[in-house]
Amino acid sequence: MPEDWNSYYGYRPVLLETFVDKGRFIGTSYKAGNWTNLGRTLGKGRCGMKYFIHNRPKDIYVYPLCKDYLRILRCPR
Repeated sequence: MPEDWNSYYGYRPVLLETFVDKGRFIGTSYKAGNWTNLGRTLGKGRCGMKYFIHNRPKDIYVYPLCKDYLRILRCPR
């Protein structure tokens, strides 16, 4: 996936992010796949520049694509 992204967009991603709707799913596949749960959203959405409350909080999971992802993400450009 990183190579495909790099050929299309010109840079390699170092981290994947996904959201799991806790009202419908419990994130079993992400937990089994060693994704890291960062916490839960506040249940807000956005339409254009306006935010609204939809009361459907989601869990945030991330998966690193390289070992030094923290160094890369912290590095100012």
